Amino acid sequence: MNPVLVFDLNGTLTDTASLDPFFVNLFGSADKRREWFTQMIELAMASSATGYYVPFSKFAESALQMLADRDGLSLIDEQRADLLDRVSRMPLFPDVEPGLKKLAEDGFRLAVLTNSALTSAESALERLGIAKNFERILSAEMAQCFKPFPQVYRAAARELKVTPGEMMMVAAHNWDTTGAIRAGCEAAFLTRPGEVLATTDPRPAVIASDLLDLPARLAAL
Repeated sequence: MNPVLVFDLNGTLTDTASLDPFFVNLFGSADKRREWFTQMIELAMASSATGYYVPFSKFAESALQMLADRDGLSLIDEQRADLLDRVSRMPLFPDVEPGLKKLAEDGFRLAVLTNSALTSAESALERLGIAKNFERILSAEMAQCFKPFPQVYRAAARELKVTPGEMMMVAAHNWDTTGAIRAGCEAAFLTRPGEVLATTDPRPAVIASDLLDLPARLAAL
C-alpha cells in the first residue's frame, strides 16, 4: 500500500530564498535568511520542549529581532510587517505543481503538515493555486507544539486515519525528517539548495532532488 505523503510547506513546497532581498536590504547579506530560519526553528523547539505554546508567526518576529540585536540594528514595525508579508507570499518551487500532479496520478494520498498556523497555510496554498491538490492541510497548532516533536506527526496520522508507519513526511529539512522517523513515520528528504542530512540522525527511506524526482524514487522502493 502506498504511504500517505505529507508535505512540509515552508522551504519544501515554497521557496524561502525569495526572502533574500529583504535580508540583503536589512543586514547586507542573504546568508542572514538562513540564520533567521534556523533561529526561528530553535525558538519553536524550545517552546515545545518547555510545554509553552506560542503562535509560530511570533517566532518569525522574535528571530528577526534577535538577529537585529546581535548586529546592533534597530527595527521598526514596518520592517517586521514587511517580513511577514513576504513570508505569506513566498512562491512555489517550479517542480511542485507537476510533481504533485504525477504523485496524484500514481495513486498517492497527499496532505500538508506545517508549523505555520492553519489559516496562514490555507491562505498561502489557495493563493498559490495548489490547495486543491491536498486531501488535508494540517497545522502543528492542533498538537499545541511544533515539528519535530513526535506529538505533531502522530496527531497528523490520526487526522488522516492511518498509523504513523503508513505516513511519509516529505521535507527539505533534516530536523523534520528526523522527527517524523522517530515518531514512527517514514520520510522522504528533498535536497533543496543548501539542505543536507546529518550523520547522527536516521536516514530517510527516500532521498530525492525535488518533486519531479520523487515519484521515481518512490516507485523504486
